[in-house]
Formats: sequence, C-alpha cells, structure tokens
Amino acid sequence: MSKQELIQIVEESIKVKEFPKFKAGDTITVTYKIKEGNKERLQKFQGVVLQRAGSGPTATFTVRKMSGNVGVERIFPISSPFIEEIMINKEGVVRRARIFYFRNLRGKKARIKEKRH
Repeated sequence: MSKQELIQIVEESIKVKEFPKFKAGDTITVTYKIKEGNKERLQKFQGVVLQRAGSGPTATFTVRKMSGNVGVERIFPISSPFIEEIMINKEGVVRRARIFYFRNLRGKKARIKEKRH
C-alpha cells in the first residue's frame, strides 16, 4: 500500500462537520465538549483566529483570546468530534493569512477593522 493510498483511506474515514467559512482576523466562538469523569459539558471559547493551517480533514485553526491580562491560544483540529459549533461574531479585515504580530499588540492597537458589507 502506497503512502498516497493510505492518506486517501484516512481522509475518507474522518467525518468533517460543516462549519461556516472563516479566516484569519475573524472573531469566532467555538463551542466544544469537555468530558470530566463521566460528565460532559459544553464550553465556549471566543477569540480572534490567528491562522488556518493544513487542508481537508487534517486542517487546524488557532484562536487567541485575552483572559484577564493573559493571552490564551488554543489550536483546534477542524475535524475534532468535540467541536459542537463554530459561530462567526465579526469578520475582520487583515492583510495576512497568519497574524502572529497580533500577539505583541496591546490595548487599542489590538483592534482589528471590521469588514463592511
């Protein structure tokens, strides 16, 4: 079995839910399931998308939020079974696909222009 065939089989076996299209600079809310012991609960993580990496079912995206005075980043696989929904709160206008410079910005400089419809 070649590497290409193996990749094909893995991609077909992974189920990807349909989520709205989003990109770097957008503010989104990711609702995901957390298992604690035998209990499950839903938690929301709202922040700015720093990047989207990869393609197809193996793609990931990084979301950054400020929790108090500390920046918190979380990387989510797009095909994770724990992601319940992704909601787009604001569509941002940025000129880069990966906005890592956003990590160094504080206060009013850390604002992203909103897309006008």
